[in-house]
Amino acid sequence: MGDPRRLRNKYERPKKLWDEDRITHDKTLKIEYGLKNMAELWRATAELKKYRREARRLLALTEEERKLDSVKIITKLVKRGILKQGSDINDVLSLEVRSILERRLQTIVTRKGLARTMRQSRQLITHGYVGLKGRRVTRPGIMVDLSDESHINYTRQIDISVRDEVKENQEPEKEKSPASS
Repeated sequence: MGDPRRLRNKYERPKKLWDEDRITHDKTLKIEYGLKNMAELWRATAELKKYRREARRLLALTEEERKLDSVKIITKLVKRGILKQGSDINDVLSLEVRSILERRLQTIVTRKGLARTMRQSRQLITHGYVGLKGRRVTRPGIMVDLSDESHINYTRQIDISVRDEVKENQEPEKEKSPASS
């Protein structure tokens, strides 16, 4: 049968863990994209490093050797929506972590208007209110392909509008105050 597989992290910690500039940059990204912890950001960074590493390897090859492999990686990134059509291998090196984070399900749900905030988007996904291609998805960190973006919708009916009940309750109190004076 074999030994059970050994589970490993899909990310690695930064080399300078306590670098102040990196920490402030990562905190702003964490808040902007509604990430739960730094491991989610590090996971996106690891994926970006993987693409960049492959691009650097391809640039070291000759033109004939590079041609077929570079088409594969660029096609994959275009399909994911990370790169634009017509990009070349040098554009892979200029990618940022934001381009990876923009393709997460949590971000796309917020951008499409299915949720008002990133936090609400995460909550809707984890509680099973959001589906992809008619199937319920409960992981906010899923990378969504460009072709699948139009298939994101609610799996159950939900009203995310702000309720006016709080405003209605406050108005009668204001009206009573001047009359009693």
